[in-house]
Amino acid sequence: MMRHWFATLTLLLCSAACNAQNYAEGQVWAYKTRKGEEASTVLINKIENDAKGGKIFHISVLGVKVKNRQAASGVSTELPHFPVSQQTLDLSLTKYLRKASVHPQHANGYNTWKKAHTEGKAGVFTVGVAEIVDIVETALN
Repeated sequence: MMRHWFATLTLLLCSAACNAQNYAEGQVWAYKTRKGEEASTVLINKIENDAKGGKIFHISVLGVKVKNRQAASGVSTELPHFPVSQQTLDLSLTKYLRKASVHPQHANGYNTWKKAHTEGKAGVFTVGVAEIVDIVETALN
C-alpha cells in the first residue's frame, strides 16, 4: 500500500516538473478555453529568465472571440502578447499541437511590456489563460 502511494506521488510530481521542462518557444498548445472558443490556441513566442521572477513565458492567444469596440468588426480574434508565469501554463495548457513561427505582432507588445517591467510598472499573469482573455475583454469594453 505504501509503495503504491509513493509511486503515485512520484508520478504526479514528475508530471508537473516534466511539463514545465517541455515548454519551448514556437510551440502551439490547446488550452482550457472559454465556452465557444474550443479551437483557440496558445503560442509560446519567447521564454526569458527574470532575476526576480524566474521564467516568464510570452504568449499569443489565437482564435478567440473577444468583444472589442476598437476593432472594425467589433471582435478581436488574436491577442498577440501576454507575459505569463509557468503557473499559468500549467493551469491552462492541455495538449501540444505543433510548432509555429513567432506571432508577427508579438514584438510590439513585448517591447512595451519589457520597458514597463524594467521600471517596475508591469508584471506577469499567474491565472489561467481563459481568465486572462476575460480580463482583456472587460478592459477593452
